[in-house]
Amino acid sequence: MSAVPTPPTTDPGPIPASAPRRDAEQTKDAILRAARYLLARHAQADITLKAVAERAGVSPPLILKYFGNKDALFARVMSFDQDADALLDATLDELGRHMVRHLLTGQTERGADPVLRIVFAPVQGDRGDIMRANFRTQVSDRLAGRLTGPDPGLRAELAVATLLGLGVMYGIARGTHLREAAIDDIVDRYAPTVQALLTP
Repeated sequence: MSAVPTPPTTDPGPIPASAPRRDAEQTKDAILRAARYLLARHAQADITLKAVAERAGVSPPLILKYFGNKDALFARVMSFDQDADALLDATLDELGRHMVRHLLTGQTERGADPVLRIVFAPVQGDRGDIMRANFRTQVSDRLAGRLTGPDPGLRAELAVATLLGLGVMYGIARGTHLREAAIDDIVDRYAPTVQALLTP
């Protein structure tokens, strides 16, 4: 079995118990981030609500209040639907630049990019198939539906693969030169490669 890649290490860690009070949306976001972090490192069956709660800085009953149960929480975590909304939120002629910038700012400002968690599907065994299916329909196929011209499905998958390659090198391999470069410089150099697949 091939080795599973090591997740990015820029995660800010558990939220201190003394953190200021959050509104409901902030709390739900903290819970989702905690669950995503743990899901990238452990099989879902091995993750307890207590572990998610501790990492998010909340109580387990609060997770049940917002998500109902563990399965419902992880069904949400394994969905890429909302992440795709943000990733694809640009006109087609500007989409390559937007996608590259979105991925890089996710890494630098939030310590992770939610779409990149597809890389950790092998950790999940059979549930990894759910992540893969969601990723195909919610990211790759959705992008293909926006493309015109020949082979839209192939071009969409190549564009996403190109983007994920950058994400792996930046956030997981943590390439020294990449991380020293300004985001604008990386976007200027890399986005044309992605855009050429979107509007050949």
